[in-house]
Amino acid sequence: MLQKESVKVLDVRPALSQSYMDSSEKQKALYKRTLFVVSISQIFGGAGLAAGVTVGALLAQQMLGTNAFAGLPSALFTLGSAGAALFVGRLSQRFGRRTGLTAGFMIGGLGAIGVIIAAIINSIFLLFASLLVYGAGTATNLQARYAGTDLANPKQRATAISMTMVFTTFGAVAGPNLVNVMGNFALSIGVPSLAGPFILAAAAYILAGVVLFTMLRPDPLVIARMIESTNIKSRDHLATTEQTESKRGIVVGATIMVLTQIVMVAIMTMTPVHMRHHGHDLGSVGLVIGFHIGAMYLPSLVTGVLVDKLGRTVMAIASGVTLLFAGLLSAFAPGDSMVLLVIALSLLGLGWNFGLISGTALIVDSTKTSTRAKTQGKVDVLIALSGAAGGAMSGMIVAGSSYLTLSFIGGIFSLLLIPVVIWSRREK
Repeated sequence: MLQKESVKVLDVRPALSQSYMDSSEKQKALYKRTLFVVSISQIFGGAGLAAGVTVGALLAQQMLGTNAFAGLPSALFTLGSAGAALFVGRLSQRFGRRTGLTAGFMIGGLGAIGVIIAAIINSIFLLFASLLVYGAGTATNLQARYAGTDLANPKQRATAISMTMVFTTFGAVAGPNLVNVMGNFALSIGVPSLAGPFILAAAAYILAGVVLFTMLRPDPLVIARMIESTNIKSRDHLATTEQTESKRGIVVGATIMVLTQIVMVAIMTMTPVHMRHHGHDLGSVGLVIGFHIGAMYLPSLVTGVLVDKLGRTVMAIASGVTLLFAGLLSAFAPGDSMVLLVIALSLLGLGWNFGLISGTALIVDSTKTSTRAKTQGKVDVLIALSGAAGGAMSGMIVAGSSYLTLSFIGGIFSLLLIPVVIWSRREK
């Protein structure tokens, strides 16, 4: 039985919706169109999220004059993304993906504008408040991966997730590598150079919202929910189409993503500060972070196929092992070695990619369309909060000890993924 909050969207344009319900060919066409539209929005969304990752810690360090709180920007925009994930999930549940994702990207764009203003007037309070709002773009960019799965069959869900994520690479890699360009542009218009990437972020997030608002029609979640509702009412299809919710699957999928998020955010956040301490310029920082973000998203097409073919469990274990190597290499690589830092951060991104796609596929497998968006929003809240904790603790660990200690702890912590997935298999 569908929840009341989802009924409102089921009555929108019934004739159009019915045409999709009656035609499997139209459903396939809508599935492909949805992947295309979401992929385009992900290009802009990727460019938007790269700003905070690349220069957020450096901006805070410059304004505060200390390293102890350099991880705070990452903590703030990931904390903001937690609230936004819940908001976008509930909005999508009630009105569809188009409304939820559009609102999230627009709010993220406003947050990026706030960061620019904070840098101009040198206001720490406004910076922190704006970073919270900016986090909405991060949450929305992440939740967009679910839109591609709404009309996907069970054997292609991970592939659908990966197809939307891979397009994030184009914007996410371009963003960090435009740090110097945007910094120079910012200086030319009287804005501090470190705020330059947030100019790009503001434009990118707003454009992503515009793309989704104008092109994501009809809404894939609305159509998928109507199809499920009709099939459940049909006695002939009840035995084959009704999907049950698996709480254990949701817990395991969420745990995989939470652990990978903590490790990835903690090490990634302090890498720019670590590099600056060893004499690397802003362009080098952008290059390393560009490789890192590229590794987070570019392997997605292959990862999705592997998750669908080899299984969620195998790829979750691969995530833990990859993150272990990333942490150890980050810990023991010489600070002045660009090559080793690029490899370490690329492995960090790849391990996160394995964990996110396998965990996301588990969440989709374990939910019903009638409650899926709200559940996905709740899970992404946990992911965002874990990222906030990782970002906040990273600066304190480095200030109290070293980057080596942070990376080593992160690598060892990632091994917790293995007992989690072993437990999930034993319970079956």
